[in-house]
Amino acid sequence: MFPEYDIIVVGAGHAGCEAAAAAANLGSRVLLVTMNMHTIAQMSCNPAMGGIAKGQIVREIDALGGYSGIVTDKSMIQFRMLNRSKGPAMWSPRAQNDRMLFAATWREMLEKTENVDFYQDMVSSIIIENGKACGVITGLGHQIKAQAVVVTSGTFLNGIIHIGEKRFGGGRVAEKAATGITEQLVELGFESDRLKTGTPPRIDGRSLDYAKMEEQRGDDQIVGFSFLDIPKPATQRSCWITYTNQTVHDILKTGFDRSPMYTGRIEGIGPRYCPSIEDKINRFAERDRHQLFIEPEGWNTVEIYVNGFSTSLPEEVQSEALRQVPGFENVRIFRPGYAIEYDYFPPTQLRYSLETKLISHLFFAGQINGTTGYEEAACQGLMAGINAHQKTKGLEPLILKRSEAYIGVLIDDLISKGTEEPYRMFTSRAEYRTLLRQDNADLRLTELSHRLGLASTERMKKVLRKKDGAEKIKKILAGFTVDPETTEDYFLSRNTAPLTQKQKAAQVLLRPSMDLMSMRDNIPGLGDQLSDFSKDTLEQAEIQVKYDSYIEKEKELVKRMAQLEDLMIPENFNYDRINSLSNEALQKFKKIKPGTLGQASRISGVNPSDVQILMVYMGR
Repeated sequence: MFPEYDIIVVGAGHAGCEAAAAAANLGSRVLLVTMNMHTIAQMSCNPAMGGIAKGQIVREIDALGGYSGIVTDKSMIQFRMLNRSKGPAMWSPRAQNDRMLFAATWREMLEKTENVDFYQDMVSSIIIENGKACGVITGLGHQIKAQAVVVTSGTFLNGIIHIGEKRFGGGRVAEKAATGITEQLVELGFESDRLKTGTPPRIDGRSLDYAKMEEQRGDDQIVGFSFLDIPKPATQRSCWITYTNQTVHDILKTGFDRSPMYTGRIEGIGPRYCPSIEDKINRFAERDRHQLFIEPEGWNTVEIYVNGFSTSLPEEVQSEALRQVPGFENVRIFRPGYAIEYDYFPPTQLRYSLETKLISHLFFAGQINGTTGYEEAACQGLMAGINAHQKTKGLEPLILKRSEAYIGVLIDDLISKGTEEPYRMFTSRAEYRTLLRQDNADLRLTELSHRLGLASTERMKKVLRKKDGAEKIKKILAGFTVDPETTEDYFLSRNTAPLTQKQKAAQVLLRPSMDLMSMRDNIPGLGDQLSDFSKDTLEQAEIQVKYDSYIEKEKELVKRMAQLEDLMIPENFNYDRINSLSNEALQKFKKIKPGTLGQASRISGVNPSDVQILMVYMGR
């Protein structure tokens, strides 16, 4: 019934979709197996993509030739560039999306991708022969063979949904859990554990009084996520902001004795940085209010997502508490919030390619590795899809360094440190964030992907034009002289001291109050020389000029750290022979088996002295 595939992808969430697209676009024949063809790429939680550090990840996915950025741009209903008041290393794109359009666009793109087949069924086990993944067995009993398997199971592995004292099996509301894979892998020697996440109520927007809330509009200028020229929406939908209060908190507390979190029915650890509302009022008891973001679910629906009110309290408590929120006095609930508990496999069991150490040709991506968030899942799926293809073709894996991408930071964190709670990306996790900006993801990654055969020639040409254009602009600025006599009024209008003598435009641009677009439009003669360059190329040149010293400092740091990153540790290295290692370092080294001294230095519990001892023992 089924041919033999190059790669089978298990699960069609954000990780599975990116994995299938990447492997297929590289030339592998892919089968995407999902339990429900109608929920491909569903936004299970909030209808949004991007945000702090997450937006950088989506830009990196796009730069590598993934689909998430394109889908986001095609389905956005609002766009905002967060942190514009800070330096460009902190700028983070975020979009509200039409939930149904997002999923429909993803499915359409996958269906148009050559080499992708689909099948609706549950995968109950992996076919393993001689320590190698060779296919899957489905719930209907089909044995489907493949050269590699990518598991992207999301929250479905033995998923349990909690609403107050009610508890039932499911991977999402109204969808059954997946069983069999955890039990098989644990029997083979894998370590598994439980995590928890949650989602807020969905409500009827017609029942809200928006006059009592603060409107949050989108940016006038939509940057978007994809480096390709995707048409942007002509109009945008607003979001709204309101707040809880002490009365809301008091009502929520009445349900704590029936909360699965506080009665011990939930064993898994929840996300630290996206806590439930009951967790927030418990952990931050000194606060008398918490911010709620009221987010539309799409262009043509009244359904609203209440961001900040994730909860698993009894439904009647949710309803009573919400009615005390300003603007929610007459609220109607479409669906209560709930918590979901699911299996994951601590990611220290993976190689940097996301292939498991125990079973070759078996790859994990997404929440199965302990992460939370669409963006974190999607980038892992992309990398797993690329590396599954590379593995089946006998080619070297694509491993992104911490200095090359947030994706590299995420994967290194997971494998070196593991995670005991849902992992979320932040800019603070990246020590080279001045280099890893959202604006230069294409300059960092597209050429790398193009050499693999994933990023298109169209993308590569755009990158070369941007790179060449930025260099030309920098030369123009370094050579153009600004005359104090013709610019005094302009400088005063920018609240900066007028020039007392002629100065090069590059030097003028270093002033905090100056930006290149304004200089182009107001300094006589400069506009003529910069008229042929696009806005994003001008912005790129401006960032490189303004932050040159910071960028060079980080590049120097990368060079120094590269000495450790390049020192390889043999996979069969015998750590037991090093008597002077601390007990914790010895245990961690034997469990994680770091590939380089750089990775060894980042393992939690490993001291610099342990790394020095290891370096000496290796003859360095």
